[in-house]
Amino acid sequence: LELTVVAAVITILILIILPNYRQEEKQSALLRSTHKLAQDLRRAEEMAISAQKTSPELGEVFPKGGYGIYFEINAGLPRGYRIILFADCDGEKDFDSWGSFTCLEATPGAGNSCDETIEDLTLEEGIKIKNLSPLSPLAVTFKPPEPEVSISGGNIATIILSLKDNPAVTRTITVNKAGLNE
Repeated sequence: LELTVVAAVITILILIILPNYRQEEKQSALLRSTHKLAQDLRRAEEMAISAQKTSPELGEVFPKGGYGIYFEINAGLPRGYRIILFADCDGEKDFDSWGSFTCLEATPGAGNSCDETIEDLTLEEGIKIKNLSPLSPLAVTFKPPEPEVSISGGNIATIILSLKDNPAVTRTITVNKAGLNE
């Protein structure tokens, strides 16, 4: 009888704790993704401040517009979103995914740039970009020396991440002209 009671108590505790553990695990993934994305924004800023040159594929120069992060929400994409660390070679304060020039040769204007991709960034499994403000796609660029922060469509960028299976659980990253607030 005592063994049955102990087994029942252990079973009840497991049934209570296990669902909460899984939810906490998902919320931890959301928190980690938020911190990683904030670090990626800081990395783009640091690349600009340190005047880091582009890779040999882009021409080994400092990009005219500095460095930035591009965000896009699109249900047609495999993950439903796209995040790209990029070099703003043409100085237009946006991301260009095509063009036949090197970063040194790039100039403002349609088709006068190059593929400015440095790295495709991802969030943890089960995390999505819920909303981008002021618009999607959104580009945040950093240009030295202070750095000068440019946000496409406004003065403040808000990136809201959420759990895929529970969009009510969110974390927000805000970037203003002075820098990053998490």
